Amino acid sequence: MIQAETLELLEWSRLCQHLATFAATKLGKTASIQLPIPETIAQSQTLLDQTKEVYQLETLVSGGLSFDGVQDIGDSLERAGLRGILAGQELLDIATTLNGARQIRRVIDNQPDMTVLNNLVAELRTYPEIEQEIHRCIDDRGKVTDRANPKLAGIREQIRSTRDRIYEVLHRTLQRQSNAIQEPLITQRGDRFVIPVKASHKDAIPGVVHDTSTSGLTLYVEPHSIVNQGNQLRQLVRQEQREEEEVRRVLTEQIAEVQEDLERLLAIVTTLDLATARARYSYWLKANPPRFIPFTEQDSSSDSPAQITLRQLRHPLLVWQQQHEQGTSVVPIDLVIQPRLRVIAITGPNTGGKTVTLKTMGLAALMAKVGLFIPAREPVEIPWFEQILADIGDEQSLQQSLSTFSGHIRRISRILAALGSDAIETPSSTHHSAPEPANESEAQSPPESGDLENSQTEAQSSSDLSDLGGDRATDTHRFSLANALILLDEVGAGTDPSEGSALAIALLNHLADHAALTIATTHFGELKALKYQDDRFENASVEFDDVSLSPTYRLLWGIPGRSNALTIAKRLGLNPEVVEAAQSQVGMGATAEVNEVIAGLEAQRRQQEEKARTAQQLVTETERLYREVSRKAEMLQNRERELQAQQEQAIQQAIQQAKGEIAQVIRRLQKGTPTGQDAQRATDNLNQIAAQRLPSRQAPPKPKPGFRPQVGDRVRIPRLGQTAEVLTAPNDANELQVRFGLMKMTVTLADIESLQGEKPEIPEKSKPTPTPSPQPPTSPSPPAPAVRTSRNTIDLRGKRVADAEQDLDQAIGRADSGSLWIIHGHGTGKLRQGIQDFLKRHPQVESFELADHTDGGTGVTVAQIR
Repeated sequence: MIQAETLELLEWSRLCQHLATFAATKLGKTASIQLPIPETIAQSQTLLDQTKEVYQLETLVSGGLSFDGVQDIGDSLERAGLRGILAGQELLDIATTLNGARQIRRVIDNQPDMTVLNNLVAELRTYPEIEQEIHRCIDDRGKVTDRANPKLAGIREQIRSTRDRIYEVLHRTLQRQSNAIQEPLITQRGDRFVIPVKASHKDAIPGVVHDTSTSGLTLYVEPHSIVNQGNQLRQLVRQEQREEEEVRRVLTEQIAEVQEDLERLLAIVTTLDLATARARYSYWLKANPPRFIPFTEQDSSSDSPAQITLRQLRHPLLVWQQQHEQGTSVVPIDLVIQPRLRVIAITGPNTGGKTVTLKTMGLAALMAKVGLFIPAREPVEIPWFEQILADIGDEQSLQQSLSTFSGHIRRISRILAALGSDAIETPSSTHHSAPEPANESEAQSPPESGDLENSQTEAQSSSDLSDLGGDRATDTHRFSLANALILLDEVGAGTDPSEGSALAIALLNHLADHAALTIATTHFGELKALKYQDDRFENASVEFDDVSLSPTYRLLWGIPGRSNALTIAKRLGLNPEVVEAAQSQVGMGATAEVNEVIAGLEAQRRQQEEKARTAQQLVTETERLYREVSRKAEMLQNRERELQAQQEQAIQQAIQQAKGEIAQVIRRLQKGTPTGQDAQRATDNLNQIAAQRLPSRQAPPKPKPGFRPQVGDRVRIPRLGQTAEVLTAPNDANELQVRFGLMKMTVTLADIESLQGEKPEIPEKSKPTPTPSPQPPTSPSPPAPAVRTSRNTIDLRGKRVADAEQDLDQAIGRADSGSLWIIHGHGTGKLRQGIQDFLKRHPQVESFELADHTDGGTGVTVAQIR
């Protein structure tokens, strides 16, 4: 009972409904809504492994697992096992389910590394012969086909011919007796063909009256001339039905023979659909897979004890509310719990998020058990709790005569009773002292509700906890420790504060001895001191912003929180005079000093967190800059290797060409008897080849000081203190255009320097000579490389081929001679093929080719315009 209550308190059914939206089949949705909680860690680990592999499969295979065609055939299989005859649509659903399961198995078989999924489908039998037979006998509408039975085809041919004869006779009757016909229409009543006859002319068309209109003016008559043919048609239809039933009976018997295998197939497919829903829900949550750790440290000398690690943990229902219901942003919490801890006491203001923290932890533990990922940052480490028990909310009930306090006590009693069924022996390591018993006046205080019956109920419920007081055990006593997570909200609330705090202390001490982990929220200051008496206890608090006078919903560890009840009451609109009077009452005791100490600790913690965030930002920025520099260095190295390869290729081509020319000279000398003039000409030719092909043997000129900026270089402008990119080469006036940021400007060579501090080389203007000596003709300089701009680029992505051709023709007409960049994207390739076919036919296009990888690759075509 308490397990079901806990699931209801944690709103587990809502999470299951959210999970069901990611299922693909009807059975998967049903299984998601009725999600069972595994009873062993092995079952949970198997479910988690399934989720991991499907999650990986979703990234490797486009679209992931597809469940197209899979239907809920459970009822059909059961009826087939009882020797019933399945309908055509039911048989068709079985065939499509078999095909869908085969496609799923084929996808998994192509991933041999996914051992869990492969083991799951290893025994999956899809019976393709049954599927083929069903498709041979049943069409897409669920009707039996003519080829299913030779007799059936003949019967249906007779039915068609008989029906045609009936229509022919009725059409002639309508034409001959048009005056007696109410409407020229052939219809049916039952399985008999009739025509509407005026009641006043019923004798004009003798026959059998099968129906009458509401007004009585129209009779639906089957003429005597087609009665025999109608009887014959009825007999043929019944023969057809018998043959169809025989076909479906044979198919049903085949299915009944393999009923167990098909039920197993349905279970496997449902398991895969549920695993896929878990993986897709986890992906949507941006969750990470948990790792199960022991809830208690077996070896106290271990160097790295296992701890619960749930950083940046988010409440899954609040994430859904934020995404689908326009809720507020979710504030994550950090839960890092050392293995020695048994009780966490969370304090802080009301509406600060204490209860949400309990529910978030409870849902995280349940999600791990059922194979879901947990919405937290990696690593995610959590114990496998056999029981998750909670007392959250108000259990007040007028119907059952339960007050708030008695409702809590009854639920806690059920929790303690449930702990007895799951326990192991473990020694107590510390001495504890029991709380002081209540004084006589407190013991005789009247019930808070003033109801005698109510107080008797509370007393009876409290008797279940009577063994929590008294002397604590010594080191030699061994307690039974249950593998359970206990979540208690406002423990000890709803009664006299002194008695409530005493009961809460006793209860938490008892749970520290008997439960793996207990997380409790409270406002009692006495519970904050338990940490300093027992190292199994720890304090946590929800943060309160003193500036905005509102909670931040962040969880702080190691510092007890302040309730801030008066501040919250003032923010919620309580009369300020009442709040001030209450404030004066609080300031009279030592509580104010404690709150001041807590406030100082919180301020110091915020300062340290701010410094840690600043340091983390610096580290992140440094890592980013390092990656950027490394990437650019790698690009420069790759570019250098490419240039070297191109240079070596050019040298090899020149050598091969020179060898060919030398061979031609040698062949000319070998023809006939060489003379001195031939030898001289050959020598001249060799000298000319050497001058063209071989590098100059003169000593290399000494490098001139300075440098010459090129387009794309990075330079520094000292007078502006800026680093800029060169956009144009220096002109005759030694001016060039540069860009830094969003600004472009023209500077002189004297205004810039290299990043290494070198000044540019400023060429001197040459003086004209009066009579220049004639120079030998020089080969024309190669054309300047084409530069891509917005004027010579056209984007045709997303257009149809016909529209793209029209726009491209206009762009070619407007373009000057040179290069035209055409962006068509990758896609299916149809647009690219259509554009290239158009370029082949266009008279102004000289040639075209795909762009370089750095300029778009196969998604861009560069055309040369005449």
